[in-house]
Amino acid sequence: MGKVILAGAGPGDPDLITVKAARYLQRADVIIKDRLVSRELLERYARPDAQIIDVGKKGYHPQSVRQEQINDLLCYHYRPGKLVVRLKGGDTAFFSNILDELLTLNQHDIPYEIVPGITAASGASAYAGIPLTARGFSDSVRFITLYNKQERTTQYWQELAHYDGTIVCYMSAKQLQYMLLTLLKYGIDPSCNVAIIEQATTPVQRTTVFMVGELHRFDLNDQSPTLIIIGKVAGLYHAFHWKENSYTATAYFDPEIQEQENFQNITCCKEQVNV
Repeated sequence: MGKVILAGAGPGDPDLITVKAARYLQRADVIIKDRLVSRELLERYARPDAQIIDVGKKGYHPQSVRQEQINDLLCYHYRPGKLVVRLKGGDTAFFSNILDELLTLNQHDIPYEIVPGITAASGASAYAGIPLTARGFSDSVRFITLYNKQERTTQYWQELAHYDGTIVCYMSAKQLQYMLLTLLKYGIDPSCNVAIIEQATTPVQRTTVFMVGELHRFDLNDQSPTLIIIGKVAGLYHAFHWKENSYTATAYFDPEIQEQENFQNITCCKEQVNV
């Protein structure tokens, strides 16, 4: 039987992929990958003759590959006896569009398997030396995203501002100022620590820690991806970080180059789907 494997590639370091996902990559006929999956990972594990299709997304970039196109590709490339791996950055369940793909696979009676990966929160916090639930600092974690600046209620912001655990923000770098100013408005302690971890687990990881009240002193490099950790545990970075900051100007992922490759591939594949 053919099958579609929905697998997490981990947060960036190719050594952080799971053994199970690596084994499926070694067998895959087709690999449909996210933008942030490193080339080194594919060079290490993918078959030399595997067809690799980039389906990169970058926020609301007008040329980003649409989810409907990715769904079409999964259906187009599935065949009996053929193994298709849909390789996602991080984990398959954390702020991923996996539900859209599951609905598509179910609708077309395509067999599938879900393989978890190390999510960005785990990778970034580990490589920054920040235990998310350090005893005496936090007994819970809340995962949120504000990537599209959704409307939030006053109650939501009040609860978040007075939340005593750790807040981990995915895809929220562009909303950082808005988020922290709103939290200050609703009563968060200005001395609460914030850690900004850019390109976590890669050779150019950069971590900056400051207090919410010091927002005006922080200059965020617009490098993707970025994870934000808010809470007492963020201050542990100073004592326990083991990976030093990289200040290289060369990004680990080159979005412009990848986007050109992505859209050449996706255009070709979409033409095939529409035949």
